[in-house]
Amino acid sequence: MEDLNQLTATDISQRLRQQGAPTHDVPLTACREAGVLVPFVRVGESWHLLFIRRPASERDYHSGQVAFAGGKRDPEDPDLTATALREAHEEIGILPQDVQILGQLSPHHSVSRFRIAPVVATLPWPYNLIPSPQEVARAFTIPLQWLAQPEHHEIHYRQLADIEEPVPVVYFQEYDNEMLWGATARITLSLLDCLRK
Repeated sequence: MEDLNQLTATDISQRLRQQGAPTHDVPLTACREAGVLVPFVRVGESWHLLFIRRPASERDYHSGQVAFAGGKRDPEDPDLTATALREAHEEIGILPQDVQILGQLSPHHSVSRFRIAPVVATLPWPYNLIPSPQEVARAFTIPLQWLAQPEHHEIHYRQLADIEEPVPVVYFQEYDNEMLWGATARITLSLLDCLRK
């Protein structure tokens, strides 16, 4: 298996230009738009991805879930890159000028009826993150090479209330007591597929 830690930011940007079709948890036609920031950070000699965990809340559909910083597009956002940058600033204090955009992955259609644009970038590390307590319980990184190991994830089928067929959902093994699954896990697999091309 290729050592993904050897990739440069330029390599990653070039591979993002050769991506496939949109991915989905459930094939949907009508979706709201959202943007998430998928930040690569360099920890020693290794690439890591930066994730957040949402706080537990009865009112939040994504309560307690691991995610990339991001959210739904506001009318003032000129595009979904602007959405991802605005949300990352609001949620964990990343300044847009500190982000180097490398490209975008194909959109992902989530069970929660969003068409998500994953905006891939690099961020200098370490970085003084400022998590918003209302939106983020924790920010943490997972090594890219660990995520790339096939034995670290599997697919489970879940029955959803408004969908007839069971839905395939990606689950990663726990890493640092965090469980990556669902749309964020699917986006992560799409990124890994893209990087291996």
